[in-house]
Amino acid sequence: MEDEALAGIAGGLYAKPMEDFVAARTAAAKDAAGLDKELGAAVRALPKPSVAAWAVNMLSVHRPDVLAELADLGGRMREAQSSLDAGALRELGRERRTLLAAAVETARSVAKENGRGLSDAVAGDVEETLRALTADEGAAAAVRSGRLLTALSADGMNTVDLEGVVAVPSALPPAAPPARPAATADRKPRTTTAGTARAKPDRPRLEAVRQTPRPASPPALEKAKAALAEAQAAEADAAQTARELQDQADQARTDIAELMQEAAELRARLRGVDERLERSRKMLAATTAEAKQAVRAADKAERTAMLAQERVLRLAQLQQSGH
Repeated sequence: MEDEALAGIAGGLYAKPMEDFVAARTAAAKDAAGLDKELGAAVRALPKPSVAAWAVNMLSVHRPDVLAELADLGGRMREAQSSLDAGALRELGRERRTLLAAAVETARSVAKENGRGLSDAVAGDVEETLRALTADEGAAAAVRSGRLLTALSADGMNTVDLEGVVAVPSALPPAAPPARPAATADRKPRTTTAGTARAKPDRPRLEAVRQTPRPASPPALEKAKAALAEAQAAEADAAQTARELQDQADQARTDIAELMQEAAELRARLRGVDERLERSRKMLAATTAEAKQAVRAADKAERTAMLAQERVLRLAQLQQSGH
């Protein structure tokens, strides 16, 4: 069985909608077993990815440009770390936050188009996975393979642990060897004016071990220096963010004071309007009562007028009949 064949089948399976994976895997395993029983068994053993890993795989299939941009950023960040360029790390850190936010929104959109929404928790796992892509070349290869099985995380110091997180890991491209630290020149023993080497005073080995700190290995020292530069850049960035947020908080306090004053004025106006409304209601009630009385009086007057008219008619008739 060749890893390339298994990787090709796996890539097709992990590119499918989440709900179709199991059925597609069963069908693919059956087809593969017809050609190679070992390959069929390997296909059947391919794990179903987590939702976060599936969402990242969808990016690999439908928006590889997003992952390529993040991978390029990761390369530039590693270069800045190697050169201990705090300013560049600060700018790249801002760029990473912007790209990660946009990438997560793209992942949400692509996942929805493929039949699955992403919760906030899953979106957070997607962001951590994409952050790991920028921190480690091996993680970048795993993410861009489209065969991710679970979310990744990175602490910025250590290599991302890829054990069990990608299907067919043997088919991933080999990681670039780490850069070798510059060799340091061998130190020569100090000599006296006579040209002979100055002899070091004898001391017990245990005392020498206690008094002489063990030097850090070059790779660990370089990592520590890079971490220090990144931490200093992050500190400066955080301080700037804190200042901006403080300015926003001050502006918010000013806005609140102005709005409270405006609200007090509006409440005063509202009280005046309420008083006028109450007076109008009382006037309406009184006017309505008077109007009803006037209507009743008008009805009574109308009836009185009709009776008077009838009496006049009767008297007129009697007068005419008397003549």
